[in-house]
Amino acid sequence: MRTGLWAFLLLAAYPAASNPILGLPIDCTLGETCYIQQYVDRDPGEGVRDFTCGKLSYDGHKGTDFAVPTLEAMRAGVNVIASAAGVVRGVRDGVEDRVYGPDNAEAVKGRECGNGVVLVHEDGWETQYCHMKQGSVRVRSGERVERGDILGQVGISGKAQFPHVHLSVRRDGAVVDPFDTGSDATCDQVESSLWQEPITYAAGGLIDAGFTDHVPEFDAVQEGTAAAGHLPSDAAAIVLFVLAYGGRADDTLRLTIDGPTGRFMAQDMKLDRDQARLFRASGRRAGSGDWPEGTYSGEIILLREGQEIDRITTRITVK
Repeated sequence: MRTGLWAFLLLAAYPAASNPILGLPIDCTLGETCYIQQYVDRDPGEGVRDFTCGKLSYDGHKGTDFAVPTLEAMRAGVNVIASAAGVVRGVRDGVEDRVYGPDNAEAVKGRECGNGVVLVHEDGWETQYCHMKQGSVRVRSGERVERGDILGQVGISGKAQFPHVHLSVRRDGAVVDPFDTGSDATCDQVESSLWQEPITYAAGGLIDAGFTDHVPEFDAVQEGTAAAGHLPSDAAAIVLFVLAYGGRADDTLRLTIDGPTGRFMAQDMKLDRDQARLFRASGRRAGSGDWPEGTYSGEIILLREGQEIDRITTRITVK
């Protein structure tokens, strides 16, 4: 359960009359069932800078990544939708959904976008939607679509390491950041946004959390299958884990567990480096007797320079 304590920056600048007005490219609720993992890289050199001068990007990133929490959520089906009315210029389908890595880099070469769609709009504008689920693309070249029409579903095809849709916006072939169309990121002042509605900026956050009886593998956490439904009273351990994004060096993850008899565990974990996606886990091993039966509540808080960035809670029953 999320309590909704996010670091927000409200974007109130409106598009110029000649610019397209964009809706979200994904059918979800930002901050609840999806989140923005990375933005356009505004640094012209080898550094990284998003439109707020934060670090939610990577060198040379040319779009905005709208992500779903886990592979399990992806498989359940999350629609990719047209951000604006336009005509389909091109499509690709048939690329396998799998986490990108050294073992499949050669197979993905030249198809880094994976399964995707390109839409052409007026006045030289176009939008591109990448990494869609294999077999989900439902539009054809030459077809006219309206804002909100379903193009396919979120996947992890092409050069993708987490399930998301990568939205690129271009005008006359040049990349445009939909959050700030100015030529330079001004950090504290947005020149013009292309979004139909203001979108909140989260400086990092917590994606998913759960309990299990061991420290889980990262693959299981990303799959969304690591959490146990309940634990027996003779479980080998009670472990709380969390999946997070946008971690910065010196951030603190504060993990606490409260059980039927009071405070069960508390630990602060400081991050030693920037990490786009990460997980942490903490808990206690069983002693000589069984665990007290009842409800165990876990809470994780992400802190940056002493300020709370995000908070998430979860529960499990021991019986």
